[in-house]
Amino acid sequence: MTYKIYTLGCKLNFAESSTIARKLEQQGFLRSVRGETASRVVINSCAVTAQSEKKARELIRRVVRENPNSEVIVTGCYAKLRADEIKAIEGVTRVDTVKELTSYSLAERTRSFLKVQDGCDYHCTYCTVWRARGKSRNAPIADIVAQTEQIAATGVKEIVLTGVNIGDFGRSTDDTFFDLIKELDRVGGIERYRISSIEPNLLTEDILRFCSESQKFMPHYHIPLQSGCDSVLRAMGRRYTTDEFERKIELVRTYTPNVFIGVDVIVGFPGESDEDFEQTYSLLERVRPSFLHIFPYSQRPGTKADRMEGQVSAIVKKERAARLKELSDRLLAEFTAKNENAPHKILVEGTTKEGKLFGHTENYLRVEFDGDKSTIGSVVDLEKL
Repeated sequence: MTYKIYTLGCKLNFAESSTIARKLEQQGFLRSVRGETASRVVINSCAVTAQSEKKARELIRRVVRENPNSEVIVTGCYAKLRADEIKAIEGVTRVDTVKELTSYSLAERTRSFLKVQDGCDYHCTYCTVWRARGKSRNAPIADIVAQTEQIAATGVKEIVLTGVNIGDFGRSTDDTFFDLIKELDRVGGIERYRISSIEPNLLTEDILRFCSESQKFMPHYHIPLQSGCDSVLRAMGRRYTTDEFERKIELVRTYTPNVFIGVDVIVGFPGESDEDFEQTYSLLERVRPSFLHIFPYSQRPGTKADRMEGQVSAIVKKERAARLKELSDRLLAEFTAKNENAPHKILVEGTTKEGKLFGHTENYLRVEFDGDKSTIGSVVDLEKL
């Protein structure tokens, strides 16, 4: 019995796919050799945008065509939202959902993605993920600590905490995300933690203070903005204002001056005028994040935003995204230059095609350098190499 897994979408899906793979291997399945068909094929799908659903459909059809005698199972967000659509594709054996509240990936030798939370109680008007993932919930902290210890036992040095809305951790266990990170900080063997996307209203001062004092939590945050215009934020159903966002970024830098900040932005939300976009651009120029994750608004059937007036044309969305991409490139270049001669510790992750070592600094800047391959998987002081 052999298996193959295809994963689309976010790091949360990759963590879940790794758990699916381990379970299959416990059942006696072997990972198929590249180029060979497998007796069981799992497709872990994504549905965050219309393009994501299109990619999932195309992949399912290709897998069925290339593996006519295989058992084909589709899971993930697209499977949850469009089960009937998938079942209509001839050759699909089963449509299933991922039930584990904790999962982790071990595809990389140096970094693991650990799912600590699932679901979302924030019903943003453009989003379908909360429909696919259900209510916010999580496993007990003790279970997550146990999985962290399992990861540490493999030699992995860095963990990225992932989830749908990780700042909302504790809804189902009467805990908080702050409680979780305090316990994870005590686990031996793990040298670095990174917090994936966390809502600005859930990134509390207690969390910021603790992470700034911890030797393990890295100076790296991914904080969604989505729009720098308050009227657009209200239409999106977001739970903060632009002033609150700006003050939170200031607080982040107060505790962690040389922090890497990634920010999500949606361009072309229904009703977003040129003036609204300029407010977003101006806010981003003021707060100066290190990097922008830019998403043209995607209409999702069944959402409130899909029925809103003032849908923005694809051409305008493309133009606005291009302007933000130029801004993002400039901000990243400035942040990189600022860090060029600063002392850093690097998690050595592998080698480039040219034979150099590469890795990331504490504040998530990629560095390439000459060194001994035996250091791969360890944290080294760049100044001492």
